[in-house]
Amino acid sequence: MNHSNTPLFTALKNHAASNPVQFHIPGHKKGRGADEEFRAFIGDNALSIDLINIAPLDDLHQPTGVIEEAQALAADAFGADYTYFSVQGTSGAIMTMILSICSPGDKIIVPRNVHKSIMSGIIFSGAKPVFVSPARDENLGIDHGITTSSVRRALDRHPDAKAVLVINPTYYGLCADLKEIVELAHSRHVPVLVDEAHGVLIHFHEDLPMSAMEAGADMAATSVHKLGGSMTQSSVLNLNVKNGFVNPQRVQTIISMLTTTSTSYILLASLDTSRRNLALNGHEIAQRAIDLAQYAREEINKIDGLYCVGKEILGGEATHNIDLTKLTIHVRHLGITGYDTENWLREHYNLEVEMSDMYNILCLVTPGDKEDTIEILLKALRELSDTYFLVNQAHELIVKIPEIPQLSLTPREAFYGDTEVVPFKESAGRIIAEFIYVYPPGIPILLPGEVISQDNIDYIIDHVEVGLPVKGPEDRYIHNVKVIVETDAIF
Repeated sequence: MNHSNTPLFTALKNHAASNPVQFHIPGHKKGRGADEEFRAFIGDNALSIDLINIAPLDDLHQPTGVIEEAQALAADAFGADYTYFSVQGTSGAIMTMILSICSPGDKIIVPRNVHKSIMSGIIFSGAKPVFVSPARDENLGIDHGITTSSVRRALDRHPDAKAVLVINPTYYGLCADLKEIVELAHSRHVPVLVDEAHGVLIHFHEDLPMSAMEAGADMAATSVHKLGGSMTQSSVLNLNVKNGFVNPQRVQTIISMLTTTSTSYILLASLDTSRRNLALNGHEIAQRAIDLAQYAREEINKIDGLYCVGKEILGGEATHNIDLTKLTIHVRHLGITGYDTENWLREHYNLEVEMSDMYNILCLVTPGDKEDTIEILLKALRELSDTYFLVNQAHELIVKIPEIPQLSLTPREAFYGDTEVVPFKESAGRIIAEFIYVYPPGIPILLPGEVISQDNIDYIIDHVEVGLPVKGPEDRYIHNVKVIVETDAIF
């Protein structure tokens, strides 16, 4: 296939150049009806291709023209049988995967450290999650992925499971042996769905972890916008139908149900052009990102009080491979939290990191980086070390993540159940009916249907008190929480 072509983007440019008289939405009509300050900032070129699914531009919900061509090129680039564009982000693609496979009551094996979009898909589908504990890293205070042995135990106990969902790579860039997990699941006639939100570059370089499609997984939701150069909210859903587990027509129906009918052609065009760039230049730009990240990693590990994770972490079942473009920087020995570090970098260097947790910050090195951005990061981290190393006492690393709570109701039953509001600090023993999670990364601490323990309460309060972004409940301050109504017994 000719990856120099951009069928959708080219059609949009040609349509804008023809300057048609528009009597359709959007109402700004090539920017003339937009706010003047916004128009001047965004530019008329962008506004001229902010269009809808008129005949010359195809329709994402039933593509037969330039969108179909663009998706076929993307499938070729990602090594998939089918690729669907998502303007609902990877969250929409993840929900599509689950809804395409699971019906009400079906079991799905999932890691407990999943993104909230996976739990949303489980609630919408009515599936019953079978949680697998991720491998815990006691040195860094983070969780990795699930392992082949843990998936095997789950399949042994739940041979009627309809799917296994795997995160590859994790937010921190670590991977288990995905190919081995896929082969195991397929030997039990169970499809594998992959949350590949943080793995677009792995398709294009042999020194990065194996992609879901290469491993033989059946579906993978991949964020092109996170690391691959497209615009925020644009992602793809890749399908491998060779194993017979996935019906592409069913997937098209589900993703259409979850997608706005007013699809953004700017987002779609950015997917089309990013695919071109990755297909033609992906190896080169991935290599540049790897080289910059490796240089940064080596320099960070020379700074007192800091440790940046590298290949030395590999060798465990949950640490089969690592995406070296992710810089996980452990800051505990400076005597400050990751959240303190994030705020310090913002205040002193106008530098924004991807995320922070109790002990670490995460910085992403992407095709958008050059030597100058890396040097700014290194300068900031050196000053951070000078400010805090040997001044503060290092925090004792206490991994206080509580055990997986008991799931008393399916998430769907709890989410739609009869509820009442109670003080959060007094909610131990009750069944929660809403999510509580830290975002980023968006992994639920509690999710609908789980029994709240005192450990959960203490852990969440600790996060709130140090300023980490705990979100989810209707009460944004988490003074109160929605729980399932306890009905009196009838005698």
